[in-house]
Amino acid sequence: MEVDYSNIKVIGFDADDTLWVNETYFREAEEEVGQLLSHYETPNKIDQELFRMEIENLPTYGYGVKGFILSMIELAVELSNGTVSNAIISRILVIGKDMINKPIELLDGVEEVLKILSKDYKLIVATKGDLLDQERKLEKSGLLKYFHHIEVLSEKHDTNYIQLLKRLDIEPESFLMIGNSLKSDILPLVKIGSKAIHVPFHTTWQHEKVSKQESNGVEYKTEHSLTEILKYFN
Repeated sequence: MEVDYSNIKVIGFDADDTLWVNETYFREAEEEVGQLLSHYETPNKIDQELFRMEIENLPTYGYGVKGFILSMIELAVELSNGTVSNAIISRILVIGKDMINKPIELLDGVEEVLKILSKDYKLIVATKGDLLDQERKLEKSGLLKYFHHIEVLSEKHDTNYIQLLKRLDIEPESFLMIGNSLKSDILPLVKIGSKAIHVPFHTTWQHEKVSKQESNGVEYKTEHSLTEILKYFN
């Protein structure tokens, strides 16, 4: 399938698990919390209940580590019927703070790709998460110099992208989005007439997974490393 990128003027990048490692730390935290709460439930049940709690809390807390911490604490209280110890609550808070303070681990080829593309295209970041946390990660990443605009969205639906492109005076057909999530970075963009390239990460949060039926017939490219997208822009 050939896709024409000749009219692209602006390229958007997701941040977490597209530019740097993120989801791996959530999985590690879930495993540790499962061990902390193993007195109350099995690890599998704890995983299921934590995911349920996160989804229920999204409208209140949004995405990111802080909402994740609150959901873990709420789950600990619920599973223990209010008897969870202060020591466990304190440990959950430490887990969360450790996640926030993780060093930024850029994915392979990220800076090379941004350096090359920024010579001919305007680059923007369009990501979800906690505003303060994402700003901190971008600052620590050393990548800010490559981007014309940073946008932290509460959601990544087609309407959010339409509003973003309109505000930045970008025509949908001249915009390309690159990200690891089919649900958030690819399908909404194709729906509004933009282009999208999927660069999967080895770990995907359940909430970001889509069925084959949802993605069937949608025109987008998939590449397995960020450097592979450069072949479209020679």
